[in-house]
Amino acid sequence: MPPSLKIFALSAAGFSLIALLSCANPDPGPALVEPVLENAASASGPGEKTEIRVRTLLQWLQEPWGMDFLPDGRLLLTEKPGTMKLVAPDTWVATEISGVPAVADEGQGGLLDVLVHPDFSNNQWVYLSYSIAVEGGFTTRVSRARLRGTALEDLEVLFTATPAYPERRHFGSRLLLDQGLLYITVGDRGNRDQAQSLLTHSGKVLRLTEDGRVPADNPFVGRDDALPEIFTYGHRNPQGMARRPGTREIWTSEHGPQGGDEINILKAGANYGWPVITYGEEYGGGAIGEGTHKSGMEQPLIYYTPSLGTGGLAFYQGDVYPGWESSLLVSGLRLARINRLQLDDQGRPGKETRLLGNLNMRIRDLQIGPDGLVYALADRSRLIRLEPR
Repeated sequence: MPPSLKIFALSAAGFSLIALLSCANPDPGPALVEPVLENAASASGPGEKTEIRVRTLLQWLQEPWGMDFLPDGRLLLTEKPGTMKLVAPDTWVATEISGVPAVADEGQGGLLDVLVHPDFSNNQWVYLSYSIAVEGGFTTRVSRARLRGTALEDLEVLFTATPAYPERRHFGSRLLLDQGLLYITVGDRGNRDQAQSLLTHSGKVLRLTEDGRVPADNPFVGRDDALPEIFTYGHRNPQGMARRPGTREIWTSEHGPQGGDEINILKAGANYGWPVITYGEEYGGGAIGEGTHKSGMEQPLIYYTPSLGTGGLAFYQGDVYPGWESSLLVSGLRLARINRLQLDDQGRPGKETRLLGNLNMRIRDLQIGPDGLVYALADRSRLIRLEPR
């Protein structure tokens, strides 16, 4: 049975503190969190007793969306209306960054993810994803710039998704840089059939080099009927992405419609099914597509019904939180919590624990800090940190 967390309001060093203690919960909440790969262990189950303190580090943020740490421990975070802030880890004072490109803060669009280059100490590159207004509507763009002091300089546009749409939703926009390759998620933009078209960027995970070129070994390079940037397709709105430590596996989380949120492991050239197959349904009820399985289309590692509202992903490998070694953390927007999935040595999901569920915080993004602690962005206004007691 998932843990229930009691809240105690505290105050220390000018920060707001919330202590969380686990106890039995007579209402287990949504129970269906099922792995659907053959031989995968159940992802649902009782959570262990845990004791966590949640510290609010920043509040009154304007729709925070993405964050990443600099090598010196400072934190960059984005706010959807178009500002980026640099946060000092000792005082938690936020300074606004200048030189941020103009964005279209429309619907679900705006300034979205931020990614620090792994070799930032030598090259100062920071990557941004955001929505822009163009002829025909709105689209997703990815740029990079050098962070010097508190200013972005030498801005380079690396990628602009095509086509643009008048709809203001499903921009995707999570970024990951791994071994010199830049992965970009793009949602279906509210035009679901485009997720199956290899001639649009909509409903795809894209792969570029770190300077925006197409890798020669991308799965659709050289085909006249496909865009070369595409790495995988058949996605609805993927907004979480992380590499499993010790492997080359890229995992994503994806919003379903009404139910059917997914956790997937990406395979080059694979079709993840949307909207032909899904475990979700139309808002208000009604079937979508042809069912839940079809030959040639991938099954998710995990699906959630009802929807968790999956945001960012993070793998936890440390020992700061007892019992959390080798865990996947999944942020939840709709159900306002963090799900922790215990993974075995092969990355198969086991027991699930649900955290922060009674704080009513829509968790947008997660990062593991250089101190080994979990940092999270609450969608409306806060940067928080989970601390073991």
